[in-house]
Amino acid sequence: MGFANPKLSVAVILSLSVRVLKALAIMLIRNLLSINIHCLRYFSSAVPCLLKVGDILKRTRTYSNEDVLEYSKVTHDSNALHFDSEFAQNAGFQDRLVHGMLVANMFPRILSSHFPGAVYVSQSLNFRKPVYIGEEVVGEVQAINLRENKNRYLAKFKTKCYKNGELVIDGEAMAILPSLTVAQVCSTNDK
Repeated sequence: MGFANPKLSVAVILSLSVRVLKALAIMLIRNLLSINIHCLRYFSSAVPCLLKVGDILKRTRTYSNEDVLEYSKVTHDSNALHFDSEFAQNAGFQDRLVHGMLVANMFPRILSSHFPGAVYVSQSLNFRKPVYIGEEVVGEVQAINLRENKNRYLAKFKTKCYKNGELVIDGEAMAILPSLTVAQVCSTNDK
């Protein structure tokens, strides 16, 4: 079955191709932005992004089977909940679990990627719900107190991880930051 007007069909195909390419480009950019960390407040590119109380820094991550295996090798944590689906289900879980501390590692990673040279001082954690292999998790740190001390900053953060909008881990962290200048791109949109 052919088109009645070949010129029109080429125009339609080109128009659709451009729209598809634009949509793919937008999806790619959004995915790349979700890998980076963002400030939720807008800062122009001419002005450095300075951390302020209330700012939230985020990172998105999906944990794979390989992540769980590598973490287990480093920590020597061979709990069957992480490796045996049947064992995990018999224990009341849907499937194999990602190590809670592996997920909680998002918090120091967020801070160290934003503030090279930061020293992670303390962390309290509450594990609210399990994270399963293959689930996307969003980690957040929110500045709740900043205090200058000898050309450095003692910073206190609320820490939270979500999956599908549900809180899975929360707590608080303290870190010594060499500066309040954020070392990543800041944006108004966190997509």
